[in-house]
Amino acid sequence: MAKTWILDTETKGTGAHMVPLEEALKKPSAELDLAVVELERPPRPVEQTVEQPTALMFKIVDIRSSQVLAEGVGARAAVELLEDVGSVVDVRIYVWSREAKRWRLLTLGEQKALWEFRGSERGEPGVREWASGLAQAGR
Repeated sequence: MAKTWILDTETKGTGAHMVPLEEALKKPSAELDLAVVELERPPRPVEQTVEQPTALMFKIVDIRSSQVLAEGVGARAAVELLEDVGSVVDVRIYVWSREAKRWRLLTLGEQKALWEFRGSERGEPGVREWASGLAQAGR
């Protein structure tokens, strides 16, 4: 019966040579297995309790007269007050930032979003959804 020969390339720099297949299979591989390294993980942070969002408080200032039209009112009262205003740019709308402990001016986009609730049939649930999104963004 004929022998099967293979090219053995385990030599170092001198070149390969032919060996019978049976000898190549008997010999353990010269390559070392890769070592498995397990790194220690940093300790997990302690879970913080999520505080329930409180109702947002708004402050509305008339730009023409610099008069404070409302301060410390909720979203529904702010929308009702905006019913009597001619344009969204006629007022400045602020929201109370609990973390910074100061009034934060709403962006024009946020003011327009609140403005769109005027006279809408969406009522309080729509305002509540918008205000909760604003509270999450303000944190």
